[in-house]
Amino acid sequence: MDWSLLKQLSETSAVPGREEAVRALVMEIVRPLSDSVEVDIMGNVICTRKGAGERTVMIAAHMDEIGFIVKYIDKDGFLRLQQLGGFDPRQLFAQRVKVFPREGGPLSGVLTYTTKPAHLLTPEESKSPPKLEQFFVDVGLPARDVSSRISIGDMVTMDRACVECGECLVGKCLDNRVGVFVLIETLRRLKEHRVDVCAVFTVQEEVGLRGATTSSFAVNPDVSIALDTTLACDYPGPADSDTVTKLGNGIGIKIMDGSLICHPKLVEHFRQLSERHDISHQMEILPRGGTDAGAMQRSRGGSASITLSIPTRYIHTVNEMIHSNDVEAGIDLLTTYLEVGHDESYEYG
Repeated sequence: MDWSLLKQLSETSAVPGREEAVRALVMEIVRPLSDSVEVDIMGNVICTRKGAGERTVMIAAHMDEIGFIVKYIDKDGFLRLQQLGGFDPRQLFAQRVKVFPREGGPLSGVLTYTTKPAHLLTPEESKSPPKLEQFFVDVGLPARDVSSRISIGDMVTMDRACVECGECLVGKCLDNRVGVFVLIETLRRLKEHRVDVCAVFTVQEEVGLRGATTSSFAVNPDVSIALDTTLACDYPGPADSDTVTKLGNGIGIKIMDGSLICHPKLVEHFRQLSERHDISHQMEILPRGGTDAGAMQRSRGGSASITLSIPTRYIHTVNEMIHSNDVEAGIDLLTTYLEVGHDESYEYG
């Protein structure tokens, strides 16, 4: 697996509402792979590949990552943050970040906690759970320089390189840059197809599936597929019953999550395709959390909807881990479906 594009996607910064850098990269790549490319008022990138018009299949992969914006600058030049998406505060200690002013390049900073050094903590203080509002960013500049260069609303993201680790890739925001990668690679490999393919790179998923809500209303698909990550809790700590998926065991075919119950006939079709074409897969139930499919399923009169999930360890941390086998399986299954997805009925009755 050539990880170069995915590394570039991972290391590009784009919190909800500030997806412009990833959007520019995606558009450059998908223009020659599409019959048409447009950007809607929300910032979604909508790519169309015409087939025979027998049905429209929309595939959504969100471009945004969890992160922050500056909400307050104190008199000493330290930044307080507004969270965008679901970071676990326990994972944020002593991290490095990038702050993106309106003008000029990004500034490096340290994300740290408003607490006394460990040597000075009482036993009671050391047991207190961390709260996001107690974190701040230090950019190492005098207060006057901070206030002149940084503004309320400036984007702040984690500063972390994306690296290979054994058979895996580790980096920030592989949720959901790996979904973006799978969708791009599918467009590259896709050959003959009778369905109209609408590949949508969505915005603001991490704050409520917002880009998928508007874009699916505009596209009005017959079938909706979200590409996203899911939990792989196959490491010390979680119980076996909480595993959800296992890294390296194939693409996850979602049965349900907190945002939708996937269309049963569509789930079975994907299961049968995987078995028929010897594509490694695993059935997935995610008790909490959601994906763009939850919004697409309920748009207009509804559509047959499902999510294909890339198993990921350490989701919503700066060290998310994916396996090459699962990524390849996802590309293979989605490409296969789009090439034969015209011949299956998902009607009830």
